[in-house]
Amino acid sequence: MRGYESIVTNIRKKVFTEVAKLAYEGGDYSRMEALPYTLVPGEINENRSSIFLSRAIAGERVRLAMGLPLRPVQEHKPLSDGVNDSAIAEKYYDPPLINIITYACNACPPKQMYVSDLCQGCLSRSCQQVCPKQAVSFDRGRSHIDQDACIYCGKCADACPYHAIIKLERPCEAACGMDAIEKDEYGRARINQDKCVSCGQCLVSCPFGAIVDKGQIFQLIHAMKKGYKVYAIVAPAFVGQFGDYLTPEKLTAAMKMLGFEGVVEVAVGADLCTLDEAKEYLERVAEGGSYMGTSCCPAWISMVETYFPDQVDHISMTLTPMVLTARMVKKEHPDAKVCFVGPCAAKKLEASREHIRSDVDFVLTFEELQGMFEAKEIWYADVEGNDPLDKASADGRGFAVSGGVAAAVQNVVKQMAPDVDMKIMGAEGLRECRKMMMQAKTGKLNGYLLEGMACPGGCIAGAGTIRPIKKAAMLVDKYKKEAPVTSATESEYKDLADSLD
Repeated sequence: MRGYESIVTNIRKKVFTEVAKLAYEGGDYSRMEALPYTLVPGEINENRSSIFLSRAIAGERVRLAMGLPLRPVQEHKPLSDGVNDSAIAEKYYDPPLINIITYACNACPPKQMYVSDLCQGCLSRSCQQVCPKQAVSFDRGRSHIDQDACIYCGKCADACPYHAIIKLERPCEAACGMDAIEKDEYGRARINQDKCVSCGQCLVSCPFGAIVDKGQIFQLIHAMKKGYKVYAIVAPAFVGQFGDYLTPEKLTAAMKMLGFEGVVEVAVGADLCTLDEAKEYLERVAEGGSYMGTSCCPAWISMVETYFPDQVDHISMTLTPMVLTARMVKKEHPDAKVCFVGPCAAKKLEASREHIRSDVDFVLTFEELQGMFEAKEIWYADVEGNDPLDKASADGRGFAVSGGVAAAVQNVVKQMAPDVDMKIMGAEGLRECRKMMMQAKTGKLNGYLLEGMACPGGCIAGAGTIRPIKKAAMLVDKYKKEAPVTSATESEYKDLADSLD
């Protein structure tokens, strides 16, 4: 379950912590060969078939957290292979960003409607009656499903009075709204990288921890150690992610203890994004255009590019809050480096693009940042500081939750053009986003602003979050109410937008 500690989340935290320690300590990085033994101590490991397998998997997790590629299974290479080339202050992600450690994969059964032992062989045979493909038959008084004829509609499961029929599906495949999860010749999951948009939902859905994204913790710490001034720009979903003790007022002090020069709230960039998208909507849609999609979620944009390339021109040209905030920081501090800290794996992909690299140097998830705090043994309750992040509007902070982007833009449009009847529609999860785009493509959503969010719930449900989604939503709502102003039109930075394009 998302947001709750498990063996998988604990392993991830330990890996990020050890990689951060390695970078802070410096020296001969060949000692990373011993890390699997630190991560998986002892002689017996109950989580896998053998302790050797657990250590092999831990080793690959370490490599990916350092931005290194997986080692080929059929070749012998030391764990530290390539580490010196990675121990630098500037390194972007070599594709693929999302990886499957093949020997960690459980090779889960393929999608099927499964009749369990709860079947009572009842006389009504409702499962058979509702099946549109006549895939259900009865054999010796028990329901039987022809998997070749079945289309997995689930009507039989809904009709069964005993709930005896189960839709069995690989968790990673069910979570992937891009249908990018395939299987190899051994039945293990494989990612079709031509479809993958790096949303990371497969990563957080795999109960075996076989899917892992690459990281930049190692390079970020090297940049700090080499004397670069690194500013952290923090996504609005950060509130509450590190527990009750690390309040927004303490965050800057805690980040400086890690080596950051300062902290800026990305909700400020969200305000600028809101103003630009409102103007763009009025120019493109209100004056006779068909519809416009929001620009904030990189996985949503990549989905449109992949499945609806002829509709890309309908997506807003406004820069994302991450980029606008980064440009704002670099305008004031030209020699600084910028690290985006947020909930999103897809932001790593966005930042690696050629036209973004000069703006955003590093991307960390909240999970990875937590590993840095652990490495430096920073206990949130002991942090002293009172430096509130108080430059963003309530609407800017609301970008963290599904529906927040469209609502913010709608509020500004009402102020700019009260007579315009702006219509909005949103979708959470890439499958739902695809359905929304199908409607838009046929002209059914003309006049609308469409908000696409790859993660169900919005950014607070991103692959790098720590808190349960409902709890995070409550905390963001509380944080919105504490904002100094309500709308982006009240932002003290509102005149900067044009200079940052």
